[in-house]
Amino acid sequence: MLLESYCPEDFSSNPNQTHLKQLIKVFRHQFQQVKTMAAPFRSLRSSEHQCMQDFIHNTLPDILASIGGGRSVFNVMGIGSGAGEIDLEMLAQLHLKLPHAKVINKVVEPSNDMLHKYKVRVSTTPDLDYINFTWNKMTASELEKHWQEKNPGEKMDFIHMIQMLYYVKDPEATVSFFRSLLNKDGKLLIILVKQLCNTEISQCVTTGDLKTFLDTESIPYQNYELLSQVDITECFTEGDQVGELLLDFLTEVIEFSKNAPEDLKKGVLDLLRHPDCSREVDGRIIFNNNLGVLVVEP
Repeated sequence: MLLESYCPEDFSSNPNQTHLKQLIKVFRHQFQQVKTMAAPFRSLRSSEHQCMQDFIHNTLPDILASIGGGRSVFNVMGIGSGAGEIDLEMLAQLHLKLPHAKVINKVVEPSNDMLHKYKVRVSTTPDLDYINFTWNKMTASELEKHWQEKNPGEKMDFIHMIQMLYYVKDPEATVSFFRSLLNKDGKLLIILVKQLCNTEISQCVTTGDLKTFLDTESIPYQNYELLSQVDITECFTEGDQVGELLLDFLTEVIEFSKNAPEDLKKGVLDLLRHPDCSREVDGRIIFNNNLGVLVVEP
């Protein structure tokens, strides 16, 4: 997460950081296949997870209710759905609002492991008879090509992209394509980080970037902010187990502390304490983990 998107503008202003930037690029490339966090870290993600939960339970139902009133079939697509935990929560809220609608849920996920976990979750979750799942092991760009060949006239009622636009080459084009798939009263839900980032270090996009694009194109949308923070104090205690797990999570690299070159590790820790990223409260270092939500109209 950190190397994807939490790089303040000031990080690029110091010419001494050039070597650090290159190390980050190389290091992320070497470890791009091991982005799975250790299970004990789950509790440390509670703030981000809770703010999404609050949005899904308190705000999303009214958004879903505004789509396709009286419709007997509701078409949903999840792009980069992972293991499906958030998907199933959103579908549960949809069912509460539209209890008589059948749901066709298209899952788009390039990871075999994540798709397997999603299918296991579905098989062990009761009362999902109202949902027809279709599984698509592919990236967003692969789906776009597939869609144009196989489904040119099919429209969707609700499409969601949660923390996935960091992984596409052209986020604006991706948003434009999936927006084009919406029914006349459909909605495209996007959740991303709000923080500033440095595109010299990595491909990244924030809700601010997308809002500029949408405003320029006069595309209507609603904007929400999900307040989230993480206490990262232990990251600065050498050898602290909790701190090492936090660094794994923030960098999306397993055993970052053990494997990172010293200058890269120092640069990341300096970045974490930067005032654009964190603030100190009663001696604790609190990392700004706010998310932005955009609900884009057809």
